[in-house]
Amino acid sequence: MKVLGNWVGGKSVAPDGDSYIDDIAPALDEVIAKIPRSTHADVNKAVEAAKKAAPEWSALSLLDRAAWLDKIADYLEKNSDHVAHLESQDTGKPMKVARAVDAARSVHNFRFFADFGRKRIQKKFEMADATNTVIHKPIGVVGLITPWNLPLYLLSWKVAPALLMGNTIVAKPSELTPLTADYLAEAITNVGLPQGVINIVHGYGHECGQALVEHPDITAISFTGGTVTGRKVAATAAPMFKKLSLELGGKNATIVMEDADLEKTVPGVARAAFLNQGQVCLCGSRILVADKIYDKFKDLLVKHVNGMTVGSSENCDLGALISHEHRKKVEGYVALAKEEGGAVLTGGERPDLPDAKGAFLRPTLIEGLSIDSRTATEEIFGPVATLHRFHSEQEMIDMANKPKYGLCCSIWTQNEDHCSEHVAPKIDVGICWVNCWLHRDLRTPFGGVKHSGVGREGGDYSLDFFSETLNLCVKHK
Repeated sequence: MKVLGNWVGGKSVAPDGDSYIDDIAPALDEVIAKIPRSTHADVNKAVEAAKKAAPEWSALSLLDRAAWLDKIADYLEKNSDHVAHLESQDTGKPMKVARAVDAARSVHNFRFFADFGRKRIQKKFEMADATNTVIHKPIGVVGLITPWNLPLYLLSWKVAPALLMGNTIVAKPSELTPLTADYLAEAITNVGLPQGVINIVHGYGHECGQALVEHPDITAISFTGGTVTGRKVAATAAPMFKKLSLELGGKNATIVMEDADLEKTVPGVARAAFLNQGQVCLCGSRILVADKIYDKFKDLLVKHVNGMTVGSSENCDLGALISHEHRKKVEGYVALAKEEGGAVLTGGERPDLPDAKGAFLRPTLIEGLSIDSRTATEEIFGPVATLHRFHSEQEMIDMANKPKYGLCCSIWTQNEDHCSEHVAPKIDVGICWVNCWLHRDLRTPFGGVKHSGVGREGGDYSLDFFSETLNLCVKHK
């Protein structure tokens, strides 16, 4: 069994209190590693290491820092199958998903920001008698807190722009999925990144995470996770005037218009609902269907979902949920749906798998629920989606806007122009896809409205967050 240390100042170090947490593989229900239960003292050491490394790192040119991002990408790409194996083991997701989503995107995040930074043009504004130049400066030591569903995917999404803009980092990955964060430490060691530029501390959110958020020398916090925790992060960081980025929960609508091409729509809707066992903040767990095609669509979707495979083999469609505790929570929502008058069309049960010890659950479709019900409005974060009829465009828009969340939606239609011009702008979300889902250009703004977060990530939005802007006005002679 592997015993992880915190990564501080370029070295693996034991926690100050010599206390550890079990890392359990969800598909096996076995302890596969022990990780530090870090305290304020451990966070303090990591922050000091980051502060020590800051002058040298921030003095490098942006082009030099972009070259370092490429080196990290090269290392992760060369070892992408190992990254996928660690991610599959730690999260319970199938290897095919870990390869195609987690490992591939982690490499792409570093490559994208390296290339984007090299191509970025400095802004200048000319006046009749002066020139204004916008200068981006590092903000110092930044704190990054990432979730368990897409561990290295989301950690690299924050690390890459933070490094590019000249900051040093203290990162706190989820205690449920620490292995690829530890592997990132191995990667930066092997490529020779200066010591202390990236530091990683493991532990519980209310202990280690809280210590990071409230540390006076952390100048910015970028957090991805649940809305309840995000509220606590904001309550601590805001009075300290830290820069704050919060990417939080979602209860997203998948909208199937009357003219949708069902042959293409059904697999797209199923993927949006159940990718990564439904454990993606962007998953479309509320499926709104035009009344005239509802029954036909429902039958096709149920047939498709019944063909999805669940298990621990490499090519299954769904793997295990993150823990037995989380599966109980999801199963509790299935029971609640029945109490609220819903009918389970398929799923809602544990699959019959030989010798299965993991937290597996069949993909679940439920109909007959009020759009106001708890099951239809609360984030479940599992393989459960509800179906709802709509009879008019306005009713559909009202249904889509019902939850307190506003992260994303997808619209499936053959009239892209109408939906783009007259439907999408009326839905209170940060991202709207038409005839696709999770189709990402990393230059575009990523983030939500309402209880789904504060701020945007991606492209210039990430680089602006991880820098302070100085306007330099020089008067002409």
